[in-house]
Amino acid sequence: MKSHFQADLNEAQNWKKIYALGAFAVLGTVMVGVAEILITLLPGGMTVSETIFDWFALFQNNEFMGLRNLGLLNILFDLLSVPTYFALYAAHRRNNQPLAALSMIVSFLGVSVFLATNRAFAMFNLSQQFTLATTVEQKKLLAAAGQAMLVVGESHTPGTFLAFFLSESAGLLMSIVMLKGRIFGKVNSYAGLLGFGTLLIFEFSSSFVPALQNTVMVFAMVGGIASMGWGLLTARRMIKLALEE
Repeated sequence: MKSHFQADLNEAQNWKKIYALGAFAVLGTVMVGVAEILITLLPGGMTVSETIFDWFALFQNNEFMGLRNLGLLNILFDLLSVPTYFALYAAHRRNNQPLAALSMIVSFLGVSVFLATNRAFAMFNLSQQFTLATTVEQKKLLAAAGQAMLVVGESHTPGTFLAFFLSESAGLLMSIVMLKGRIFGKVNSYAGLLGFGTLLIFEFSSSFVPALQNTVMVFAMVGGIASMGWGLLTARRMIKLALEE
């Protein structure tokens, strides 16, 4: 009997470590979001590269901005979302395990698709080759290769839609789990529904109706702020779960 009690106690302590890890991870995603906003406000932060030659020029002039514009911060965000969703699954494993597990799996799929299709570092390498190219033919080949990469990896286009769709759908699913589970507050859950829902609308519109991209930026702003609020509230509750006796 005592050994079973000790085993249960050890298991509970292990889950608390996961909650703590999840809290720090989701706080990390909020910091990534804040960093994205601050970088956008910097000179050149909203520069739009229209052609592959614009992208090469951007990488030559500012390597960091080139990487950032092709999803560098999103890579960090996605990596942090792995422990976040695992911790959220852990918190709901007893009262809504199937839907929590589905949300976690969808999130992991989104991360996998994004990492597999991201072309930031490949484009960085290609831009260096373009700079060193000495003939017109070499530059043409490198430009064609770069254009092919953009078709797959340029943010808010059909090439990246699936990854963002999966990630934001996972957020919506987990927010529903949180609302039903009552482990997290209603405000927390509704912030997630609002944030991930509006981001999904923005992603669909910007990917498939590019003429509306400037118009739907309001959805991106609302979604970004709401999802950061969701992250802060989630982290606060995760910390409490980790510290509970």
